[in-house]
Amino acid sequence: MVAPGSVTSRLGSVFPFLLVLVDLQYEGAECGVNADVEKHLELGKKLLAAGQLADALSQFHAAVDGDPDNYIAYYRRATVFLAMGKSKAALPDLTKVIELKMDFTAARLQRGHLLLKQGKLDEAEDDFKKVVCVWDAELRELRAECFIKEGEPRKAISDLKAASKLKNDNTEAFYKISTLYYQLGDHELSLSEVRECLKLDQDHKRCFAHYKQVKKLNKLIESAEELIRDGRYTDATSKYESVMKTEPTVSEYTIRSKERICHCFSKDEKPVEAIRICSEVLQMEPDNVNALKDRAEAYLIEEMYDEAIQDYETAQEHNENDQQIREGLEKAQRLLKQSQKRDYYKILGVKRNAKKQEIIKAYRKLALQWHPDNFQNEEEKKKAEKKFIDIAAAKEVLSDPEMRKKFDDGEDPLDAESQQGGGGNPFHRSWNSWQGFNPFSSGGPFRFKFHFN
Repeated sequence: MVAPGSVTSRLGSVFPFLLVLVDLQYEGAECGVNADVEKHLELGKKLLAAGQLADALSQFHAAVDGDPDNYIAYYRRATVFLAMGKSKAALPDLTKVIELKMDFTAARLQRGHLLLKQGKLDEAEDDFKKVVCVWDAELRELRAECFIKEGEPRKAISDLKAASKLKNDNTEAFYKISTLYYQLGDHELSLSEVRECLKLDQDHKRCFAHYKQVKKLNKLIESAEELIRDGRYTDATSKYESVMKTEPTVSEYTIRSKERICHCFSKDEKPVEAIRICSEVLQMEPDNVNALKDRAEAYLIEEMYDEAIQDYETAQEHNENDQQIREGLEKAQRLLKQSQKRDYYKILGVKRNAKKQEIIKAYRKLALQWHPDNFQNEEEKKKAEKKFIDIAAAKEVLSDPEMRKKFDDGEDPLDAESQQGGGGNPFHRSWNSWQGFNPFSSGGPFRFKFHFN
């Protein structure tokens, strides 16, 4: 005899639910058959569904005679026998199914149930032991350990979650789920699961130690993200560096931290640092869309338009509906086209993120250097006049916030063609028209004209 708490006893109590599994496997258990046998099987299935059991049985008899090695034919005939209440007749067919297909779980479950009803408990238990029961917490936990060793943590989590519900006060399952989420880099879910463990046992040593570790990490990340929202990128970078120091053994936190540091450098207009750290992320995750976008922005600041376009295009391949990627790519393409014409930043020799004071300073220095009055030779004077006009135009655009924004977006506000016919082009102004500007003022006409000996 078998003890009441054994596998057989437990499975016998949940057998009605197992019939659902039987039906599901029954539908997906088709195998290759010849045309005549398949015809008998299909017709028998329809007759069985219509409740015409005797006619269905005749069809399945014919299928078995047509192909004695077809386990489906035996299985369906056994199904009819069971529907007719002839369990003794069904048993040999189920045994034949198992002989032909050892891993046919549905047949083994049905045979085990029939043996249980006949009082053949040892034989029934043997069948049940060979089946992984979805309602057995211990088997779930055992399979979870196998998944962990096989490197499939998410499948392990699925089994452990089921086990946490099937067994009361299953603190061990919650602890394992929390640690697995932590290893996957999901600190928020890890924190949630370890709290469930502590609700069941607030003195659980391992759960409490893990809770403190996860809470510390979670606090660092939340603080860093808040700093990013506030635009405090340097402080946020420092926080994420602390995250990497706090958990150096879990690679996921290192990758995510570097990804966010890459974002901070890009937004803080530190292109060299951004390109370096973004590239490190992309070496580990070549398809990381966030790193591609941030590195592309850094490339734009560095005026590396071809590289920026390449990053945006790669990002778009993985997320074609991202409006930010689409707009960034269009901007990079405009800037590349613009750079092939004239670039006011290059004319003044300043970076694209230069402040207004830097622009004015560069303008004054160059205006003094290239003032036509400095040159006596006629050819040199003409060259200087053109250079001076370019310098004045660059200062006019870059010192005006609205015009500078247009230029940064890839549109030349002083180019009649770019403006689609609107306005004149200051590059076409004569030297005389620029003589009224003072390179040492913040703008406006000269107060006097310089003459150099």
